[in-house]
Amino acid sequence: MRCYWDEEDTWFYFEVDATGWVIRQIELEGPGLTPVAAASLEEWQRAYDTGRLDAYDSRLGITAELPVSEWEGHDALPLTPEEFEEVWKAARQHIAARPYIAARPS
Repeated sequence: MRCYWDEEDTWFYFEVDATGWVIRQIELEGPGLTPVAAASLEEWQRAYDTGRLDAYDSRLGITAELPVSEWEGHDALPLTPEEFEEVWKAARQHIAARPYIAARPS
């Protein structure tokens, strides 16, 4: 599914599992639909387990922290798996091409 948040001029694309948890999430900002996040829950968990969470979050973002059944005020539009995959691949390619600036330790 996808949702538009007009306050930030951002499109959110979500792949959810059978229980409503977001397993992949894409964020596209502005009129040019610039990819700013393309996060996978599985990758995020692996980054957490290996102590690389800050680097993952700063590069690819995070997924929603609540299942979609608990969201309020989002008018979701359906997507086919193929449509999601097309946007996912383009977003990941765009993010991979950006210069990487490592997060500084606190």
